[in-house]
Amino acid sequence: QVQLVESGGGSVQAGGSLRLSCAASSITNVMGWFRQAPGTEREGVARIFTASGNTYYRDSVKGRFTISRDKAKSSVYLQMNSLKPEDTAMYYCAATNIYSSFVPDNFRYWGQGTQVTVSS
Repeated sequence: QVQLVESGGGSVQAGGSLRLSCAASSITNVMGWFRQAPGTEREGVARIFTASGNTYYRDSVKGRFTISRDKAKSSVYLQMNSLKPEDTAMYYCAATNIYSSFVPDNFRYWGQGTQVTVSS
C-alpha cells in the first residue's frame, strides 16, 4: 500500500507561482499529477517515469509547469508558473507501478488533494 500526501496548494493571482509537493510512503514506477475542477472530469496534468525522469505534460501547461521527483525522498513535485484562472482545481498526486496510459483509471494510489485557486 502506498500513501500519498500533497501539500503546497493555495490561492494566488494570475501570473503567480506555486510548488506542489507529494510525499509518498514509497515511490512507484510512475508518478503523476491530476486535477479536477467542479463539474469536470479528472484530467492528467503531468507525469514522470521515476527511473528515467521522462516527463509528459498536457498541452495547456507545457512551458509553465514542471514535474520532478526526488527518489531519495520518495517525493514528486509540480512547479507551476504563470498560473492562469483556468488552472484552478483540486490537484491530486497519483502513483502506479503498472502503466499504460496517462488516465486516472491507470493509477492505483491517490493522495487526498490540495486546492489551487488562481484569481484574475
